[in-house]
Amino acid sequence: MEPVDLILLCTAAFAAGLVDAVVGGGGLIQIPALFGILPQAQPATLFGTNKLASIFGTASAALRYSRRIDVPWRAALPAAFSAFVMAYFGAMTVSLLPKEWLRPLVLLLLIVVTAYTYTRKNLGAVDQNRVHGRRDMLLAVFFGGVIGFYDGFFGPGTGSFLVFMFVRFFGLDFLRASASAKIVNATTNLAALLYFGANTYILLVTGLAMAVFNIGGSLVGSHLAIPHGAAFVRRVFLGVASVFIVKFAWDTFA
Repeated sequence: MEPVDLILLCTAAFAAGLVDAVVGGGGLIQIPALFGILPQAQPATLFGTNKLASIFGTASAALRYSRRIDVPWRAALPAAFSAFVMAYFGAMTVSLLPKEWLRPLVLLLLIVVTAYTYTRKNLGAVDQNRVHGRRDMLLAVFFGGVIGFYDGFFGPGTGSFLVFMFVRFFGLDFLRASASAKIVNATTNLAALLYFGANTYILLVTGLAMAVFNIGGSLVGSHLAIPHGAAFVRRVFLGVASVFIVKFAWDTFA
């Protein structure tokens, strides 16, 4: 690999960490960069390298949020456990199933989620301070499992889907939802990384170099999100989701 290629990948990793720390969506930047700069590598290897680069930034953001934000653990932990298990199985299917059939479905879901959030101006603006009981814990297991499998199998948009899940179904504001999403996303990254690592689907040196810059971007992103609150995270969410829609539409129909 040429030094300039590594510089470009590390720059993409920094930008991905920043966006991902606020609202998710770093895969929109990091995965295309890996595929564009390393076209000769196997797709599974690039996905594994992406997970290695991402997990440190996601984990650092989760730790920073958990120290500053009141995380709803009764919802976040069941979702994280279920997501971890299903993300591992999702990673196992990377080399077995074609992803092309999934793109139209993801595009449709992104349009629905973005439109729903945009039309409901107060959604996620104020935390409902809901006490999460057994029903919410079961919902967390279900949604965590579904999104976890998707993250292990494909990935782009996982953070946005998790944020929307915690806002819509658990009554959190966007800031607490983003904090909870980071915790779940860290476990999905770990599960997928365990599979890819066990099967040597990782470019170790490249992934570790990108991880350093991903952490840097994550620190900047969480530093922006925490003081600016739910309204700022909501605006970033809508912006990132809109870019996702354009990207997926282009990939699906172009």
